[in-house]
Amino acid sequence: MKKVMLKTTLSLAVTMASSQLFASGFALNEQDVAGMGTGFAGRSSSADNASTVYGNPAGMARLEGQQITGGVAAIDASTDIKDASGRSRGSNNGDMVPFTAVPFGFYTNKLNDQWAVGFGVYAPFGLKTDYERGFQGAPFGSKSEVQVLTFQPTVSYAFNDKVSIGFGPTINRISGTLESQPNLGLLPLPGLAGTGDNRVKVKGDDTALGFNAGILVQATDTTRVGLTYHSRVKYKLEGHTEVTPGTGVSPRYLGEGRYDASLKVDTPESWDASVTQDLSDAWKVYGGATWTRWSRLKDITVKNEGVTNAGGALAPSILGQIQEPQNWHDTWAYAIGTSYQVTKQVVLRTGLTFDQSPTNNTDRSPRIPTGDRTIFSVGLGYAVMDNMTVDLAYSYLKEEPIKVNKQNALGQSYAAKYENSANGFGLGVTYKF
Repeated sequence: MKKVMLKTTLSLAVTMASSQLFASGFALNEQDVAGMGTGFAGRSSSADNASTVYGNPAGMARLEGQQITGGVAAIDASTDIKDASGRSRGSNNGDMVPFTAVPFGFYTNKLNDQWAVGFGVYAPFGLKTDYERGFQGAPFGSKSEVQVLTFQPTVSYAFNDKVSIGFGPTINRISGTLESQPNLGLLPLPGLAGTGDNRVKVKGDDTALGFNAGILVQATDTTRVGLTYHSRVKYKLEGHTEVTPGTGVSPRYLGEGRYDASLKVDTPESWDASVTQDLSDAWKVYGGATWTRWSRLKDITVKNEGVTNAGGALAPSILGQIQEPQNWHDTWAYAIGTSYQVTKQVVLRTGLTFDQSPTNNTDRSPRIPTGDRTIFSVGLGYAVMDNMTVDLAYSYLKEEPIKVNKQNALGQSYAAKYENSANGFGLGVTYKF
């Protein structure tokens, strides 16, 4: 049988997007609980603990001795779906994001006055969504799970007590699963009585390289400025697509099979600039801006090998004609924050973040129902010992209401209004030795 390559914009990588994460698009910010307390303002200029491996690798030159920072951030998201309509019937509960935990860990070692080394393990991107069985918008996405795990060995060099630089290559592992449920019962074909329990499932993974780099400048005795670059990472995921016909769907229409699949996707580069200003021995203020090149995400194409009419009359249509253009745009995020050293042991933090969404009103789908968001954060640091600090943080995210209005080549449609919010909780520990 002759093999053909059919292109499907099922957008596996797009399933990483979620309005309930605490960064734009499908990025994750949760690599530092102390920074979470200030809304990640001053992330590239603070260098408060070993998480500076990610925030700004040049900051390792400021840390004394050896340090370990580890912790976990948890996300509890909520979505209210209103005014839903479409050619399919179904529910719209909106409880599609399960309670999710994001762990991280970092280590730094200052070798001498100039050199420091370190490494980090963290998740820079990720998503897990799972709409309820019978979701009305299931033809456009019913279940998604994507994980990106990064390992980063890092080195920094201090030219003097004012200027330092840092660099770290990143080894990135991505894996993902996407499911959709096209409702073939809407098609005017004889004997086709199936509903939305047909399933198209795509799985894939890949490992790719990138890097982080930064510079940190002690501009004055009380002012510190930092700039960090997180590079683009290019992936080619390899995996498979599984097609399972639902109840009442004859195999002569949809077929039933497993096809080798591949797709290319890039996670975007970003620049983070920030400043840390000491107002007094007790007060600090932070400010920061992050630019992310989300415009790289025009669309994602899954290539399925060996899909022909022999697999079912509709197999090429289901796998080859669903188009999901994204046309994302570049975004800015702005944050301000402050910290107050109440006692030698206790520091209080708070922050406010404004974060743009990369999506647009035309191409937004149930997989990426995200809009511009505002995030309010508070935090507490407590030095339980001279060499050990525990950090706690809480964030509340509220998005602007957004609309989804999608249709596909099979004549299916779905429109709804989404109102998203989330609570974030963080626990971190830093140990010095």
